Amino acid sequence: MSEIEISPAMWAPAIQQAGAAEVIAAPSLTYWQDVRQRLSANKLAMCGLAFIVLLVLAAIFGPFVYGHNYYEQDLKHANVPPAFPTYSVPQTDGSTARFFFNTSSQNLYAIGPDGAMGDLVRATKKDLMKKTQIFKIGDRQVSIDTSKGKITLEDGTELVSGGWQWNSINPLGTDQLGRDVLARQLYGARISLTVALVATLVNFFIGVFYGGLAGYLGGKTDTVMMRVVEIISTIPLTLYVILIMVVLTSGFAAVILAIGSVYWVDMARIVRGQILTLKQQDYVAAARTMGATTPRILVRHLLPNAIGPILVTLTMLIPSAIFIESFMSFIGLGVTPPEASWGTLTSEAVETLRAYPYQLFFPAAAISLTMFAFNFLGDGLRDALDPRMRT
Repeated sequence: MSEIEISPAMWAPAIQQAGAAEVIAAPSLTYWQDVRQRLSANKLAMCGLAFIVLLVLAAIFGPFVYGHNYYEQDLKHANVPPAFPTYSVPQTDGSTARFFFNTSSQNLYAIGPDGAMGDLVRATKKDLMKKTQIFKIGDRQVSIDTSKGKITLEDGTELVSGGWQWNSINPLGTDQLGRDVLARQLYGARISLTVALVATLVNFFIGVFYGGLAGYLGGKTDTVMMRVVEIISTIPLTLYVILIMVVLTSGFAAVILAIGSVYWVDMARIVRGQILTLKQQDYVAAARTMGATTPRILVRHLLPNAIGPILVTLTMLIPSAIFIESFMSFIGLGVTPPEASWGTLTSEAVETLRAYPYQLFFPAAAISLTMFAFNFLGDGLRDALDPRMRT
């Protein structure tokens, strides 16, 4: 083995600088600053939060800015898709007339110079045996074979689509009554956010305090209070809605009242479990020794320390409440016509799914994206509020 040469310089004392021991490598953050920092680093959670903010803004201000409302009917423009193929018909004076033929409804619409869909053009002649229709487009006749989708002029020239064009009047198309789908989507967002607000308030003011009181008092009081929760949770929510509808005869009011009456039981169970653990801590015994009352201990000491699980549970229960309202409206127990919710839009679109799939796509996408957004935000809050994740 080779010997390691040790020089006197290796034994020189380290250079000491005043205040070096007090230098902190990383800035000191409070608990909530650390939560905000870790939540902002979660891309999925921030995308979910951004979507929820945009949804709230669209639901509040969208109907005021948008030119259509959810109840106006225009049967002449029923079942018009958001994008459609256009055809050009040369005129004798050298100009060109454009039109769109809806193969599902077999209606033909003129396209204006600005590209906007114009009036409905009625057929001048129909041959049901040959499944052909003849339309007058300007000074030319157009024959349409509905069985083959073939469009020809009177001289036999076959017309080819000149490309697809976006519907500038109804960006998301119209339904079977000619109502604007986007306007009904925005109004449906209001319904869903109203349900989310009710679920939040109910869970926070009833579920949190009911579960907190049951967990803190314990004993026979806890037993009786939790047996009430178990009885309520065993009855299906659909049955609550039906029973309330018998009294109120209003679908949306029945759903709101049902959610407000029984939707807090899951939150109560979770808060009770947290309080049962926290009430054994020394700071609770110290507060009790100093004469603090039960409401003060519950509000000032216990619930603030359980705020993490409460917020996570809240964000997880909101999408469930939105889905419940959509399901109730889908089966006819929600909002009543002409009001619109995502559930009623889905229910109406199922009947015409094969012919007009876009009518089902938009409300189903809205429900799915909203539930994904709240779940992503809930997962991000769960990780950000976990004190064991602090660095």
